[in-house]
Amino acid sequence: MAKTVPSLLRARNADEHARVTYAELFFDLVFVFAVTQLSHVVLKHPDGPGLLHAAVLLLAVWWSWIYTAWVTNWLDPERGPVRLMLFVMMAAAMVLAASIPDAFGARGMAFAAAHVFIQVGRSAFFLWTAWKDEGHRANFLRITAWLSFAGLFWIAGAFVEGEARLLVWGLALAIEYVSAAVGFWTPGLGRTKTSEWNVEGGHMAERCALFTIIALGESIIISGTTVIGLEWEASVMAAFSGAFLCSLAMWWIYFSSTAEAASKAIAESSDPGAIARVAYTYAHLPIIAGIIVTAVGDEWVIHHPVGHMETKVALALTGGPALFLLGALLFKRAVFRRWSLSRLLGLAGLAGLGVASPFLQPLALSWLTTLVLIAVGAWETLGPRPSEAQPEHDGVRPGLKPER
Repeated sequence: MAKTVPSLLRARNADEHARVTYAELFFDLVFVFAVTQLSHVVLKHPDGPGLLHAAVLLLAVWWSWIYTAWVTNWLDPERGPVRLMLFVMMAAAMVLAASIPDAFGARGMAFAAAHVFIQVGRSAFFLWTAWKDEGHRANFLRITAWLSFAGLFWIAGAFVEGEARLLVWGLALAIEYVSAAVGFWTPGLGRTKTSEWNVEGGHMAERCALFTIIALGESIIISGTTVIGLEWEASVMAAFSGAFLCSLAMWWIYFSSTAEAASKAIAESSDPGAIARVAYTYAHLPIIAGIIVTAVGDEWVIHHPVGHMETKVALALTGGPALFLLGALLFKRAVFRRWSLSRLLGLAGLAGLGVASPFLQPLALSWLTTLVLIAVGAWETLGPRPSEAQPEHDGVRPGLKPER
């Protein structure tokens, strides 16, 4: 047994980043299903309570996934036990995703039990694999303790209904999200320093990029399946084209130059865990939420491209891209310690469109928000490059390209 445990850890190569394995990609397929279910929750319940429910479910789904991404950053999915763990977590994630539409109804226990099983089971597995490694052992003892404590509230919430479930699950989420921010401080064990999170930056960047592509793929699926069942009138096709360009613009902004530069910044940092915690664990949440909300707005516009502007449509069309840009802005800030002027101005433009939305038709607002995103992407890709020098921050070496 002593010989098996160390072999489950990834071998680190200074010359190249650890690649994302096929087992990890297969695991991610479940979250295509999960993102689809989250979109349907918003579509069916676009009111205040429905949005709150969707937000809680998204936070839980994201936390289940991102913790797995961290674990597979350290463990080698090419090893049999790790791959088996991923497949078991994948089965639990299928239950999690399938229960999303009625998580605040009859399937609350299925959702809660699946989430707790993923969180605690995966952390306990890592604890077993790294028991002889003092640093990993202490870290995952803390993590397992926090997730187990939160799990009590997840299970308790499944026994109550209505707003009580929302409150109890909200508390469970607060415990999980605060835990990382406070270094998983645990009585008798202390807290984990970010310097102890020896993250392989390239792998983490690629994992989050692939999840972003999953969300973008869901937005394309929603638009495509919506337009199939409609008459292909000029206004409908214009709305469909705008939705596709919006997804393309989001891809452009995310992958233009930031993704690879961020991966390099983390790789050259003396404290990669501190950057990864903010940039990938937290800042990516509004990015994913923005893609989902935008997809919902695009479906409504494809169905009714002209006529009266409903409040829910205006909020989705402006709020979705705004969430996406906000996350992208915070991501850049976390990695490069600079505020991106292009993304700040993009947010200002979306805010202006939100004010003007009552005077616009849905199709016009959809295209205008898309044009804002295209302008941001064009600025960052085609605009003049500033000085190549970049101040050192948090151990990141100077010399990386600053962000516009």
